[in-house]
This record gives sequence, C-alpha cells and structure tokens, in this order.
Amino acid sequence: MNSFKQKILILIVLFLKAPFIHNYMKFKLFFLGFSFILLNIQAQNIRLYVGTYTQGDSEGIYQLEFNTENGKLSNNQLAINIDSPSFLAYSPNKKYLYSVNQSGNGYTSSYKINNDGSLSLLTRVSSNGKGPCHISVNENGDNVVVSNYTGGTVSIYPVNDDGSLSEASQIFNHNTGDKPARAHSAQFYKNDLFVADLGMNAVYQYKLTNKSYHLVSNAIVKTTGNPGPRHFSLSHDGKFIYIINEYGSSITSVKKTTNGFEEIDSDTTLDKNYKGKNSCADIHLSKDERFLYGSNRGENSIAVFKRNLTDGTIKKIQNVSVHGDWPRNFAIDPTGKFVLVANRKSNNISVFKIDAKSGKLTFLHAIDSPAPVCLLF
Repeated sequence: MNSFKQKILILIVLFLKAPFIHNYMKFKLFFLGFSFILLNIQAQNIRLYVGTYTQGDSEGIYQLEFNTENGKLSNNQLAINIDSPSFLAYSPNKKYLYSVNQSGNGYTSSYKINNDGSLSLLTRVSSNGKGPCHISVNENGDNVVVSNYTGGTVSIYPVNDDGSLSEASQIFNHNTGDKPARAHSAQFYKNDLFVADLGMNAVYQYKLTNKSYHLVSNAIVKTTGNPGPRHFSLSHDGKFIYIINEYGSSITSVKKTTNGFEEIDSDTTLDKNYKGKNSCADIHLSKDERFLYGSNRGENSIAVFKRNLTDGTIKKIQNVSVHGDWPRNFAIDPTGKFVLVANRKSNNISVFKIDAKSGKLTFLHAIDSPAPVCLLF
C-alpha cells in the first residue's frame, strides 16, 4: 500500500475511534473510505494486449491486467481467436486495434475493442506481401502502415470512420532484383514515413505530398558491412532516430540536420564478455528520453543506455538477463516505471522495475504466456 492510501486509512481509523461521531456517520465514513481504496486499486490496473504466434498453444490475441503500482500481471484471457497476430497497434483513441497476421500470404486486420476488452473483427485485408511483421498508425489515426518481411514491401491503408480498413492505397516494393528486400518496421512522424529494411541495410524516408507518400531517400545514412536495421525509436521532437541492428548487434544513433540526417554514434548492445551468437530485436526510449533500451536474442538480455539529452549520443550502462529465451519485443508501461519483455521461445513475459534515477532494470517476476511476440499498452 502506498503512502497516500496509508494516510487515508489512518484518517478513517481515527474518525472511527472518535467518541463524538455517532454510529451512522462512522458507518458512512467507513463505506466511503473502503470504496475509495477499492476504486484506487482498480484504477491501478490497466489493460495489456499480447500478440502471438499460433503454431503452438496460442489461440490469438490475449488480454491481461497490469498493476501499475506493483507490476503484477493477472486475469490472462483470450481477447479473440485469430491466426498469428504477430504485431499490434492501437488507434489514437484506443477504440480500435490493428494487427498483422503472419500466416498464409499475409493479412492485415482491424478490430473493435469491446467494453470488456474482448475484440471483434472488423476487416481482414491482404498485407500485399508475405511475412507481415510490423504495423503502426499515424497520429491522426487515418493511415496504417504494414511492413512485409518476406515480401519486401510496405503497404499503406486508409482507415475508415468506424475503424475498419480499406484496401491498401499505396504499396512500396523495395526489391531491386540484386538482393531481396526485408522491410521490418515503419513509423510515421508528422508528414514523414520511415521504414527500416533489414535486407537493404537502410532506413528509407518517404514524405506526404498531395495526400500520398513519395520517396525522399532510400538510405537516410550510409551503412558499412551488414548491420541489418530492424526497429527504430524516434525522439519526441524528431531530431534523433535510434536504429537497432539485428545482424550487427548494435545501435546506430542518427541526428537530423539541415540537409538530411547524419550518424552521430554507434554502440554495441552486447556485454563485453559475451561471445555467442546474437540477433537484436526491439528498441524503445524511456518516457523522459533519458534512457534507451534494446533487446538481444541470443544473449537474452535488455541492453540499457544512458542518453545525452543535448547531443543525442548514448552510453551503455547495463545488460540484464530477460529471465527467458528470445526477447522479440518489449514495452514500457504508460507510467514509465516498468519494462515488460515478451520471451517468445520460453513462453513467458518478464517484468522489470525501472530505477527512475539511473534507468537500470531490476527483475521482479515472470508469468507464463504462449508464444508472446508483441506487447501493447
């Protein structure tokens, strides 16, 4: 119990013991106090959706309750039975949810969120490329973008007023014939659309002009070797982009300039003593942007970096075990106090407490969850 609730409880006890308060008032005060504490506890529980692969025990998208005071997960239940919803995204008003479905030739789905958290399927359209692996929504909620890993394509879908999706209005094909493209993630930022293509070793930039997106650059910064950019995180002001490289086990820090972008930093995600194989996966800035987190599949860790708020450079301060196997995705809760990690191969979700001062993580506990591959608050 936090200090605020303790003070309320002490105040209630003192009033109940006061001789000048008659029994009716005591009962009323007790009832009001108990109701307040109960509502406070309920308010601490928020919904978490879990995207999965359904080749094993999983049946689709799950919903859980997450307590923002103690980090506990509870009430795990199926939100909808659907095939391999491997990445999820909310509409800005959180009335609708979107997923890619990594099955068959690839699909993109939209759902209505019901009052009890269950999901009702609205639309299911082609992802226009095999292996859809990532989905995101623009800030206005009127466009959804899907990255197709195997197909090497990127699809943009208009969103209707009822949350349903129209067929794709634009499809970008990154394949050149020399080598296969591997579009792995895409994010909107105001009028820009950025796409990380692992196969082409580049982050593409598109810009919205006359209601459609047009290519500005097929590589915002030049890469050496074969790092394999997978996911990326943008600062709130759009001045910095942090790209996690799947093959290179590294993070490339990029700064926006007058003429485009420039690389300002490159840092390994691995502990200096780790010598095994590794594939990086996900990356997120902390809520206050003072810290940066990235996941290692192989070392099975979260790498923690301290971020210089002035020049945007980062410095690694921790590698902490995920207490599981293959952390494909992780999420920071809305309070900014916890990190939750989806460990695909060990079928569990691990919860960590964030130290507000240092940014370092402390493991709290883990729960069983079938093939978790995406966490969405």
